[in-house]
Amino acid sequence: MSMPALMPVYPRCDVRPVRGEGCYLYGERGEKYLDFAAGIAVNALGHGHPALVKAIADQAATLMHVSNLYGSPQGERFAARLVDASFADTVFFTNSGTEAVECAIKTARRYHFANGNPQRHTLITFNNAFHGRTMGAISATNQAKMRDGFEPLLPGFAYAPFNDLDAALALIDDHTAGFMVETVQGEGGVTAATPAFLQGLRKAADEHGLLLVLDEVQCGYGRTGKMWGYEHYGITPDIMSVAKGIGGGFPLGACLVTAEAAKGMVFGTHGSTYGGNPLAMAAGEAVLDVIQGDGFLDHVTTMGERLRAALEQMIPNHDHLFEPGLRGKGLMLGVKLKPEADARAFVAHLRDNHGLLTVSAGENVVRVLPPLVIEDAHVEEFVQRMSDGARVFVPASDD
Repeated sequence: MSMPALMPVYPRCDVRPVRGEGCYLYGERGEKYLDFAAGIAVNALGHGHPALVKAIADQAATLMHVSNLYGSPQGERFAARLVDASFADTVFFTNSGTEAVECAIKTARRYHFANGNPQRHTLITFNNAFHGRTMGAISATNQAKMRDGFEPLLPGFAYAPFNDLDAALALIDDHTAGFMVETVQGEGGVTAATPAFLQGLRKAADEHGLLLVLDEVQCGYGRTGKMWGYEHYGITPDIMSVAKGIGGGFPLGACLVTAEAAKGMVFGTHGSTYGGNPLAMAAGEAVLDVIQGDGFLDHVTTMGERLRAALEQMIPNHDHLFEPGLRGKGLMLGVKLKPEADARAFVAHLRDNHGLLTVSAGENVVRVLPPLVIEDAHVEEFVQRMSDGARVFVPASDD
């Protein structure tokens, strides 16, 4: 058996990008694709944004990495800006979303340990969740496709149906540390938490001395039209993991925490060789500069409304393929296909035959995750290409 140099853990398709510009990707043979996947919600500013490119180039020529044994003026500055823009009092920088989730899990456990309650180590998590690929992150989901072959998993998790507040509350016992939940489930099917559910978790955490941990790796950082997804619900978390859009394509994540929830995270309890390196901090600040610019989030909201309206108008025209209604918020939308069609096959059809990049999700959903900088013309082009694709798509079961 021949093993390729790149470990074959991804089902890589024939799209081989070598260049990106704005909302488009270009393949090595010159093919042009409208990118409404955005690296799975990573390329918030599209490809080659001049402010981000300049910040990375300037910092790379100055200082890329030093150990966290030394002071970090770059990290201190960026962390202070995130604190000012959120519920948090303190920030730990990581290189990815799953590392941010690991920090969140450790922070939650350490909080109760510091309070003299080490038995409180179990996080209540939710069906169809996706928190990353580390052992801790896959232990926090009940999805067999993430867990199979990696047992024994990390103990300390209990699972309830998403958006079922009563089921979550029924799991609280003397070992419960808190709840960990995606504000909007991404990989699980682009399902937003209901206000009653998320507000109920916050209320229960307060009443029982527990922590509310939000995973906004995919839905945070402007993706829903607000800086953070939780702002739609009138609540704040105690701990939150973020990544993807925070670096605009540069590997970066963060764990945001209140001072109270972070009380157990003292010297020696956590660390990262690369986390918070000067190059990542420069990229993060450049992205934040754009997102905090005048009118940017209003633009995301407007584009989200226009994209939603256009899709809602298109979907009934192809009722052989699409279920009615849309999922998600802002520029994080999901289109559910009928049972006889397969979302992954439709994503491949759009990609290979119509030059349109999307990404599938659980529950037979196509995720629509464009760069946050899209304009009306991109919305029109996207809907036209998706409609053209739907018109000629033949589900495999009908072959």
